[in-house]
Amino acid sequence: MRVVDTSAWIEWFLDTPAGRNIGPHIPDRREFVVPSMVQFELAKWLRREVSADAVEEIIAFTQECVVVDLDTTIALSAADLGRRHKLAAADALIYATALARDAELLTCDTHFRDLPGVVFVAKTPP
Repeated sequence: MRVVDTSAWIEWFLDTPAGRNIGPHIPDRREFVVPSMVQFELAKWLRREVSADAVEEIIAFTQECVVVDLDTTIALSAADLGRRHKLAAADALIYATALARDAELLTCDTHFRDLPGVVFVAKTPP
C-alpha cells in the first residue's frame, strides 16, 4: 500500500523531471491509498492552476483507489505526529493516514524525507 502525497501528484501530473522519477513508484489502484485530505488539496490546486475539468478527471481517478476519510483515530494521530515532527496540519493528516493503513508515503516534500515509511523523490537532482 502506498499513499501519494499531493506534492508527488502535482509533479506526476505536470510530468516534471521529478514526476517522471515518481512514475515507477506509483502503485496499482488496488494498492493506491488516497487520503481525503489529498483529494481536497488536489481539487484546490487543480481549480486554481488547471481547470474544473481536470478536477473531475483526477478525483474520478482517486475514487477508483482506496479512499480513506478523516476519522477521529487519524485526527488524534495527526495531532501527535504534527507536534513530534513539526508538520503542518495537512501534512500530519496525510502522514497519519499512511501510518494508519500501514502504507508507505510517496512524496517530494523535504520535511518528510527522514521520517519512517517515506519514499522521498527530490524535485531537483541532488
